[in-house]
Amino acid sequence: MQVKDIMQVIEAYAPLAYQESYDNSGLQVGNPSDEAKGILLSLDVTEQILDEAMQRGCNMIVAHHPLIFSGLKRLSGRNYIERIVQKAIKNDINIYAAHTNLDNVRNGVNARIAQKLGLQNTAILQPKMETLSKLYTYVPVKDADQVRDALFAAGAGNIGQYGECSFNTPGTGTFRPGSAANPVIGVTGGPREVVDEVKLEVLVPTHIQSGILRALRAAHPYEEVAYEFVALQNANRELGAGMVGTLANPMEGNAFLAYVKERMKTDCIRHTALLNKQIEKVALCGGSGSFLLKEAIGAGADVFITGDFKYHQFFDADGRIVIADIGHFESEQFTVEIFEELLKEKFPNFAVLLSNYKTNPVKYFC
Repeated sequence: MQVKDIMQVIEAYAPLAYQESYDNSGLQVGNPSDEAKGILLSLDVTEQILDEAMQRGCNMIVAHHPLIFSGLKRLSGRNYIERIVQKAIKNDINIYAAHTNLDNVRNGVNARIAQKLGLQNTAILQPKMETLSKLYTYVPVKDADQVRDALFAAGAGNIGQYGECSFNTPGTGTFRPGSAANPVIGVTGGPREVVDEVKLEVLVPTHIQSGILRALRAAHPYEEVAYEFVALQNANRELGAGMVGTLANPMEGNAFLAYVKERMKTDCIRHTALLNKQIEKVALCGGSGSFLLKEAIGAGADVFITGDFKYHQFFDADGRIVIADIGHFESEQFTVEIFEELLKEKFPNFAVLLSNYKTNPVKYFC
């Protein structure tokens, strides 16, 4: 098995196309063609994690946070990033990160937090825009099922929790085969043909357009396939930032904070004043989620759980919601479980190891 095989599994789950523009997910150090000998999973890549990977016989580190966010202008060992890159290269260690692409997928980081808190009826808090397109194509009636099935199998036609969705309009197509054509219907250089056709429409995630097009051409009977991709502005309800859901049983404010502290294994919670009502609807975002406060309030959440709120941002709760800052590391620490489950399911006999170290750079004196 090669490093690229592991990358393909992770990127099928959390496509790189879904990362934010500022991010740097993907293989940061290494060679996709290297043989994979073992994988160490961690939230961050530190010098301690790199040493652990080498000691435990792993030549690949899969982390949530990228080691390299911006371009490196030199590798002289001036800081921990340069030292890690140098040492990883010398020791043939591959370093891979799945960051905001894993944040943004429906079953990613935020879904794991919601699962830990036992939330029900979950939904994306801020759905992503401009990630969908519509494919239009024209197929002879007798071949429509074949083409439709091929498109569905390639990943088209999914809307939320519904699959194999399409719209079909009957119509009439005309064409006249040229002298160099090899027509399925009609004769080379022959007269105009009139064919009963179906105009087939399906939704397509923009990042898999090329695969959908290959499937269309392989299944379509015509030598020349007429098709069109049209970009949609629809929000993608299965993709985006944050999550909102409800508790099975509403809780009093202090009891809820104690519950969060226990379930999220955090040493402390910074929060705004509790409101005179029970907590039932919960919004959350792994990592730094202050940019979603307005969405959390707009969703009618009683509390917003995230990390990295600044002092003045707490005022923005304005008596409309409880902000509960549990810490950046604490909100994302269970992300490694996603990697572990995904890779062990795909490669059950391969060494996929969880790091023994807690990489949180923030310490608490309580």
